[in-house]
Amino acid sequence: MSAYAFFVQTCREEHKKKHPDESVVFAEFSRRCADRWKTMSEKEKQRFHGMAEKDKKRYESEMANYKPPKGQEKGSKKRKRTKDPNAPKRSLSAFFWFSNDERPKVKETMPDSTVGDVAKELGRRWNDVTPETKSKYEALAAKDKARYMKEVKAYKGGAAPPKKTKAPAKSKKKAADSDEEDEEDEEEPAEAEEEDEEEEEEDDDE
Repeated sequence: MSAYAFFVQTCREEHKKKHPDESVVFAEFSRRCADRWKTMSEKEKQRFHGMAEKDKKRYESEMANYKPPKGQEKGSKKRKRTKDPNAPKRSLSAFFWFSNDERPKVKETMPDSTVGDVAKELGRRWNDVTPETKSKYEALAAKDKARYMKEVKAYKGGAAPPKKTKAPAKSKKKAADSDEEDEEDEEEPAEAEEEDEEEEEEDDDE
């Protein structure tokens, strides 16, 4: 964890001790933490840098003594299975739907945090959301699961899954790659027609 992540964690613990029955408004709480962090002196921050350094050494020590499972070399990557491009996209859980909405806010208030820190903060926020908010994302997850099950049934039956409805935003690069694949698919029928015409011309010559 980064120094700032330890700072936010400490602020949260202090707030819970002082106001155990008070619900936390994430956006406001994170903004206040960020503002407070910016005004702190390096001497005040040193405590949290020390905690981060200690955590880093713990991690490095654990990794040094880590023994990978039998048959898997340390540092080696698992071989990726070839994915069928026509296979239905897996459904997302309620937490993932929540994370898609909340992640930009977390990154905005925790600009120096690592991916792991952001994930931990998302987990904390999910645990603290109201039942009404959680129900909203559980409904989205249920709807997405029904979509997935329907597409899986069609996929196993040999039918192509229907075009996917709006899903969580993907990166521009992935979107561009997807568009290029679609263009390649559109070019193939045209090439097939040209080959058919050439064959017909050869038959006529004979």
